[in-house]
Amino acid sequence: MFRKKDPAMAARIPPGQHLTRGWPVLSASPIPPFDPATWRFRCSGLCNGAEWTWDEFRALPQTSITSDIHCVTAWSKLDNAWDGVLFSEVAKRAGIKPEATHALVKAPYDYDANLPIDALMDDDVLFAWNHDGEPLEPKHGGPLRLVVPKRYFWKSTKWANEIEFLDHDQRGFWEVRGYHNDAFPWEEQRYSWQE
Repeated sequence: MFRKKDPAMAARIPPGQHLTRGWPVLSASPIPPFDPATWRFRCSGLCNGAEWTWDEFRALPQTSITSDIHCVTAWSKLDNAWDGVLFSEVAKRAGIKPEATHALVKAPYDYDANLPIDALMDDDVLFAWNHDGEPLEPKHGGPLRLVVPKRYFWKSTKWANEIEFLDHDQRGFWEVRGYHNDAFPWEEQRYSWQE
């Protein structure tokens, strides 16, 4: 329907995707509890190490971006406004060691997603606490969600609270369960058998 009516919009929707009017909720775990008094964000692995409280993390230099998101389950949501802090800003403060090439962005309940550091350092990758001007809802990954617009949305870790820097690629939660390691929507990299 949208492809025929608006060619410009259709050009923003990758193959095999359809535009959603809402924001479907998909999670592999329960929503973790959030207490701003005890919440911590940590950087570990091949870095100097860093840790922030919720207030300290929110005090990092902020940025706003607008991006489209594409879920592997075939829906796309356009023009999402995000407020947060760039991944590159967090990484700089963590003091990444030169041998680090990849990262796992982690969340409670042993959830994580892997990406090369080069991809995470793009200027549109951030840890977001607001969506469309409102605090990010817990069901969508609040209080803090990684946003990686150039990949399928499972790479955008909900409830993010740690980065582990590595000198090798290590598949994350969905990747070890049969999803594609790279996850480029425009190439329809959905499943590991496509690799």
